[in-house]
Amino acid sequence: MQGPEAIDVQPSRFFDGGTDTEPTRTLPAAAYELTRVVVARTGDVPRELFRVRRRIGYDDRHHGELLVPRDCTTFLSDLTSVPALFTWLVPKSGDHLPAAIIHDGLVRSESAEPDHIGPDLDRVEADRVFRDAMADAGTGVVRRWIVWAAVSLATIWARQGTAENLRVRTYYRWVMVATLATIGWLGYQATADLVHRSGRWPCTYELFWIVGPNAWIRLLTGAIGAIAVPLVLSLFWGRFRRAGAIAGVLLGALFHVTVALLALSAVYVVLEAMATDRSVRPLSRRIGARSRGILAALAGIAGLVALCTVI
Repeated sequence: MQGPEAIDVQPSRFFDGGTDTEPTRTLPAAAYELTRVVVARTGDVPRELFRVRRRIGYDDRHHGELLVPRDCTTFLSDLTSVPALFTWLVPKSGDHLPAAIIHDGLVRSESAEPDHIGPDLDRVEADRVFRDAMADAGTGVVRRWIVWAAVSLATIWARQGTAENLRVRTYYRWVMVATLATIGWLGYQATADLVHRSGRWPCTYELFWIVGPNAWIRLLTGAIGAIAVPLVLSLFWGRFRRAGAIAGVLLGALFHVTVALLALSAVYVVLEAMATDRSVRPLSRRIGARSRGILAALAGIAGLVALCTVI
């Protein structure tokens, strides 16, 4: 895979792709026409999607011209697919938006018809196009590599284009799961260690790399471990080691931020459900499937905190 130094940023690679009735134009695409569409889903909140009224053209360095969508009347995009917890880091729209829409058109299930005009690409190559297109759209180096790592995780989980052999594709999936689970578990252990609760919290022990005479030194050595451990684990990711390194370091570094945002989101969901629906139905039925998962995570965190307080 190419490194960041290999990209010579060229905004002119984007161009107006025309419509179903108008031909493409080579002039740079200065604006993108989107129409908001709300799709209702049973048992969950409505989903906001957007229809692309004019095709977005992109001249890829390896595959030539790509036009998205193939059919402007049926194609829908959710813009940048970012969980609500992380929109502070990667917003759903911004300078990376045209690249995100291109990526939506390139990625599809194996049995689905293409949503773009141009060469047929596997999902791994579509992720690479996304990364290069973000660079050409003006996205910063750090952000575009974070976004690329995130979509690569989705590709690894889907097992599309990661390898020809099914066993190898399955290996990539489970090494990803094992790595992220290990980092999350070590984050819990490090938290107990830093607050001097190792051995007192359930299933905790002291981590050998967190050492020092005071809290600041222990915090520094803990941060070094949060970077070093994911980098070592990423070596097992093979061709996806860069994605593994980026995702692992982010999870390790933002572990406590993620837990805090999860807790705040759960509190918001509960308050919103109580404020907008005063019926006599049980609260769990008012909240919905996705929100129940957040609430369950919050309940687990609260239970763990309560248990640790008693211990």
